[in-house]
Amino acid sequence: MSAVEVIRADALSGVAHGFLGRRGGVSGGIHAGLNVGLGSHDEAGAVAANRIAARDAVLPGAELVTLFQIHSGDCVTVCQSVPEALRPHADALVTDRPGLALGILTADCAPVLLADREAGVVGAAHAGWKGALGGVTDATIAAMEALGARRARIAAAIGPCIARASYEVDEGFRARFCAAEAANERFFVAGQRAGYWHFDLEAYVAHRLAAAGLARIEALGLDTYAKPDRFFSYRRATHRGEPDYGRQISIIGL
Repeated sequence: MSAVEVIRADALSGVAHGFLGRRGGVSGGIHAGLNVGLGSHDEAGAVAANRIAARDAVLPGAELVTLFQIHSGDCVTVCQSVPEALRPHADALVTDRPGLALGILTADCAPVLLADREAGVVGAAHAGWKGALGGVTDATIAAMEALGARRARIAAAIGPCIARASYEVDEGFRARFCAAEAANERFFVAGQRAGYWHFDLEAYVAHRLAAAGLARIEALGLDTYAKPDRFFSYRRATHRGEPDYGRQISIIGL
C-alpha cells in the first residue's frame, strides 16, 4: 500500500483538511487505491480500512462523519459522531465541535471545504451540478453562520472535480442553468458536436461562493476525469464500460 496523498489548499491553511484521491489504500481491481465508497461494490473490509486511513491522514483519531449523499441542496449541522448506518440524507455538513472530521465523497462532483478560523466553524459540501444549482453552498454558509461564523471571514476551497474539457453536456442541461440565471451561459462553451456544450462546474461553484459574499476562494483546478492514476471518476468509468467506480473523500475538522 502506497502512502495516502493529501492535497491541501492555501486558503485553508491552519485548519486540518485534505482533498484525497485514490493514491494509498488497500482496494484492488477497478477500485484500486483509497476507495471510501460505502455504496460501491468493493470489499467492505477494504472500504472500512480506507476510511480509517483517510481520516488519519487528515485528523488522526477523530470521528469521521459522512452523509448519504442525494445530490440535493440540503445541509445538516453535526454535534456528535454519527454511525454509518444512520448517515443523514443530505449533501453538506457543518460543525463547531472539535474531534469531528467532516467527510464528503465525490467521483467527479466538486468537493467544497469551508472554514471560519476565528469562529471555530467548518463545513464540507458535495456540489454536483444538481446540488450546486440547488444552492448547497449557500445552505452550507447559512448553517455555518448559525454556529457563529461570518461569511466575510469564511474561506473556501474547491477540490478535484471534473473539468470543463472533460464535461460534455446537452442543450437541455445548458438550458436549465440559463433559465435559472441568464448569465450562467458564461460557464458553457460549444462542444465539437452540434447541440452539445462543455460545462465548467468548478467555475460555477466558485461563482456561487463569491455571490454569497465569500472573499477567499481557492479552486485547485484538478480534473478527476483526466487523471486516472490520482482520482476516481464516474464519467470515466462509464465511458470505459466499467461496472462500478470508486469514490474519493475530502475531509475537514477542528
